[in-house]
Amino acid sequence: MRRISPRQLRRMTKKLGVEMKELEGVTEVIIRTSEKEIVIENPQVLIMSISGQKVYQVMGGEEKEVELERKKEVIEISEEDVQLVASQAGVSLEEARKALEATKGDLAAAIMLLKGG
Repeated sequence: MRRISPRQLRRMTKKLGVEMKELEGVTEVIIRTSEKEIVIENPQVLIMSISGQKVYQVMGGEEKEVELERKKEVIEISEEDVQLVASQAGVSLEEARKALEATKGDLAAAIMLLKGG
């Protein structure tokens, strides 16, 4: 296979409508997922514009993974809501409260859950 010089590659990509540009001065890139963060320090970042869309390519650098602490959702459930669900579903206040917690405060879903529907 024949090698292509960087100059030839730039010409070919430009002909195809692909523009490449290096993003200068990048100190770190952080990728966040629902469970962790991936931190890439001192990377080389290229921006490729293809048909009006941008593609970011991150290369090199030191990589660290950081696990995120799961935040427990705090849901405030009023006594009125508990009483309403208990009366509508015909259950105790404690059962109504547990159903509201399970449905994250959704009254209709809690009633349906308790009625078995």
